[in-house]
Amino acid sequence: MTTLAFDDAGVDVVYEGTEFRLERDLIEDAVGKPYPDVTDHEVLKMVAEQPNLQGEPRRIGDIVD
Repeated sequence: MTTLAFDDAGVDVVYEGTEFRLERDLIEDAVGKPYPDVTDHEVLKMVAEQPNLQGEPRRIGDIVD
């Protein structure tokens, strides 16, 4: 299971028992758009090889507001 916790500066990730942080700049560079416009699904795709994408994607800007 993968857990994502979003804040204004990046995402705390727990992936297969390993905890790490993805910084805002890294996410913006990887996805090619401003951090608030990146979706949770896009971040999950960065982390997991075959992510379980359930529900509608949510913009980080909507999650952290």
